Amino acid sequence: MRHALRAALTACLLAAGSLTAIALALPARADTQICEQFGSTTVGGRYVVMNNRWGTTAEQCITVTATGFAIASQQGVGNTSGAPVSYPAIYYGCHYTNCSPGTNLPLRVDQITSATSSIEYGFVSGATYDAAYDIWLDPTPKTDGVNQQEIMIWFNRQGAIQPIGSVVGTATIGGHTWEVWRGSNGQNEVISYVAPAPITTLGFSVLDFITDVRTRGAITSAWYLTSIQAGFEPWIGGTGLAVKSFSASVNGGGSTPPTTPPTTPPTGGTGCTVAYQTNVWPGGFTATVTVTNTGAAAIDGWSLGFGLPAGQAVTQAWNATLSATSGAITARNLSYNGSVSAGGSQSFGFQGTYTGAFATPAAFTLNGAVCANG
Repeated sequence: MRHALRAALTACLLAAGSLTAIALALPARADTQICEQFGSTTVGGRYVVMNNRWGTTAEQCITVTATGFAIASQQGVGNTSGAPVSYPAIYYGCHYTNCSPGTNLPLRVDQITSATSSIEYGFVSGATYDAAYDIWLDPTPKTDGVNQQEIMIWFNRQGAIQPIGSVVGTATIGGHTWEVWRGSNGQNEVISYVAPAPITTLGFSVLDFITDVRTRGAITSAWYLTSIQAGFEPWIGGTGLAVKSFSASVNGGGSTPPTTPPTTPPTGGTGCTVAYQTNVWPGGFTATVTVTNTGAAAIDGWSLGFGLPAGQAVTQAWNATLSATSGAITARNLSYNGSVSAGGSQSFGFQGTYTGAFATPAAFTLNGAVCANG
C-alpha cells in the first residue's frame, strides 16, 4: 500500500531525488552498496537499481549485484495503515527522468508487439512488506513525475497490509489466479493483482496485465508504457529481501505515416514558434519540442526541420517520426497529431546521447518556413 503518503510525498521527495539518481546512475561493480536516499546505479548495461527511500529519514542500504539487489539494512518504521517507507527496485524504462540505458520506453500500447519479463525474489520472515512488481502507464510519453496509472503485482505480502482500494474481482494471468484490487491514492490510479500465496519465480507477459487493465477501462491503447519495475515496499524490517534476478524486454514501435502530406508553409516566415525543452545528464538527454501555429489558418500535416548539434544522436522518439538520428533531421506528424489549429500546438519528444558540451538546435523550419524560438 505505497500510496496515501507516497502520493503526497512523491512530488517533492522524488523530484529532488531524481537529480541525485541521475548523478549516481553509474555502472555498478560487484556488490556495490547504496545508502543514499535516492541513489541509483546501472546493472548489465540495461537496468537501473534504485534505493528510493522516499518515506523515512532512517537509513536504508541496498547491495547491488550483477542481476539485482538485496536490502542490506532498513531502519525505518512505517504505519501499516498508511504508506511504506521506501521502494527499492530494479527497473527498465524511465523513472523521474532517470532512464535505463538504451530503453525504448515510453512506447504506445498499440505499438507494443510483446512485453515479457522474468523475476526471482528472495523473501524473509518476521518483516512487514510486499514484493511489488510495478508497471507504469500514462496518456503521454512521460519520463518525469507521477504517471496516471500504476499496475501493481503483489508476488508476496507479510503483515497487516493491503493494496489501495478494494477488491473488484479476480483475474487469471500468467498461469496464476490473482485477486484484483482497484483504487486511487489521490494522485494516480492503482490496479493491484495479489497472489494468494507467495510466488518466488515467474516468467510472464507484461502485456497480458496491461491488456487486462485496458479491458477494465482504466487506460486506452493510445496510452504509453513508461517503465517496468520490481522491488519491495517495506513497512517494518526487510533486511535480506532480494530481487535475485530480473529481466524485461519490450518489442514494437515503428513509424506511422502522416495522415496527409504537409500543407504549404505558413506565410511570412512568422507563422510558427518552437519551444525546445531539455533534461540533460552526463552523456544523455531528453528533449520535448512544442510547435505552435501562430498563423491565421490551420495546418493539416506538419514537417519540422532542424539540425542536431555535433556529437548528439537520437536513441528513441515519440509522437513523431524522425528522418535521421543525427545531423539534419526532419520530424513528421503521426496519424493522430497532424492537425494544428490556428493558435494551437503539437508536441513530440526524443531521447538521445551526446559527447562534449551539450547544445541545442540553432533554428527550426515548419513546412519550410522559419520559426521563431518560443
